[in-house]
Amino acid sequence: MMEAAVGQKHKHLEFVLASVCELSASAVPSSVPVVARFCVDGEVAELRFHAESESVDGFNVDLRTAQLFKLGPLQSVCISEGSNTNKEKSYSRGVTIQFGNVEESKDFHSAFEQWKNEVVQETGLPNGEISATRSKFDDKIEPSSAKMYFHYYGQLLHQQNMLQDYVRTGTYYAAVIENRADFTGRVVVDVGAGSGILSLFAAQAGAKHVYAVEASEMAEYARKLIAGNPALAQRITVIKGKVEEVELPEKADILISEPMGTLLVNERMLESYVIARDRFLVPNGKMFPTVGRIHMAPFSDEYLFVEIANKALFWQQQNYYGVDLTPLYGSAFQGYFSQPVVDAFDPRFLVSPPICHVLNFTEIKEENLYEIDIPLKFIASVGTRVHGLACWFDVLFNGSTVQRWLTTAPGAPTTHWYQIRCLLSQPIYVMAGQEITGRLHMIAHNAQSYTIYLTLSAKMWGPGAEQGGIIQTSSCKLDLKEPYYRMSQPQPYMLAQDQQPHQLIQAQDIQIQGDDLEEPELLQPPSQSCGPRT
Repeated sequence: MMEAAVGQKHKHLEFVLASVCELSASAVPSSVPVVARFCVDGEVAELRFHAESESVDGFNVDLRTAQLFKLGPLQSVCISEGSNTNKEKSYSRGVTIQFGNVEESKDFHSAFEQWKNEVVQETGLPNGEISATRSKFDDKIEPSSAKMYFHYYGQLLHQQNMLQDYVRTGTYYAAVIENRADFTGRVVVDVGAGSGILSLFAAQAGAKHVYAVEASEMAEYARKLIAGNPALAQRITVIKGKVEEVELPEKADILISEPMGTLLVNERMLESYVIARDRFLVPNGKMFPTVGRIHMAPFSDEYLFVEIANKALFWQQQNYYGVDLTPLYGSAFQGYFSQPVVDAFDPRFLVSPPICHVLNFTEIKEENLYEIDIPLKFIASVGTRVHGLACWFDVLFNGSTVQRWLTTAPGAPTTHWYQIRCLLSQPIYVMAGQEITGRLHMIAHNAQSYTIYLTLSAKMWGPGAEQGGIIQTSSCKLDLKEPYYRMSQPQPYMLAQDQQPHQLIQAQDIQIQGDDLEEPELLQPPSQSCGPRT
């Protein structure tokens, strides 16, 4: 027998079953008819079994994870998923169902499938529920890399290192608080929430509700930190899981995140940020940050070049405890030059004004981050040896009230990102006014980073240059995953013999002056030196 009742959003369906028995050795079939009721409790679709005078052990089935199998014309089994292991699912409880007739069995199965396919999809997964399907993250990232990554960010000491980067944290705070109009009464998703600090900033700015999504064990610390701020905690929900997998009960008006790595793209979290945009953000919703730019310029640093080259001298020993190490010298030499150098350097090492490559997070496709190809073209300001390409980044928070830039430029206050330099094992020589061309080609790999291919070339200079071609070319291959963290103080800057003080690239020439720009200019490259947007 079937009855219908009208719920708040869906019709509740009830079936009177002949009997129900739990799947256990000691279970005894019910002696009275049992009512099976399809209903919605909050945002969860359930199947509940109960009798008029007693319940069947208070057995409720979550329809999102339940399965129904037919054992015979009048008997079926309903199994409720309990927990997940690495490769297989375990089911914690189940019941056998006895129907009064074939028609009742058919109607029950039909209703079960209808609720699974229609009602469950409409109600969706609850806060923090993890989708059972394999995510994009799992498909493209090596499990061992992901394990180390989430272990690293699950430790408070690393979160403290980022929180104590006052340029980073202070800029985020200013960008949020100064743009209260973008947050007040809005739903916010914090992508990769970490300690939850950005979620707390959003709540301070008046957010209606913040969903803090964090996949590492830091989620538990975030819950504790947020609970310790009760005035804000009631408007923040911490969800442990990857943004590629979790489901949220509502769309976001604004995303906030700190997805930047070394050279902006290291760790490949920008892809997760873009996926969160596609999954959770309402049309025309805001993203903080909104735009990222990779800045590049050739540099000359004789001290750095000699330092790296000298590291391989160990392998030039011909009698190391009776062993000749020289067969490995060439490999060791190239190995040291395959490491990008991460440090803070004097901007006067730059040989030309920088150019930049723009990534608009509101438009870019995730797939466009798998391979980034940047053509390079510079005019040397000084005559010197070019030892490689220096890179840094900045991001824009394009708020409705205030536009804020966070920059990692040399000469600006140092951040925990520092700057990065790709060193050539064979420097090239240039004269002032000479054109330097090349290519920066970055290909993502499954260790959450990029392989970098850099080529720099210098054209002929002087009489006959127009008829001549390229006379110097130097290339290198680097792994952004394995940088050399060179945290010593920058070496004293020395003038080249043909270099005059007025020719130097000054720090103020590369500072970001974006706060006063008008809205249309913010999303455009700031000068002709900026490359096309991706």
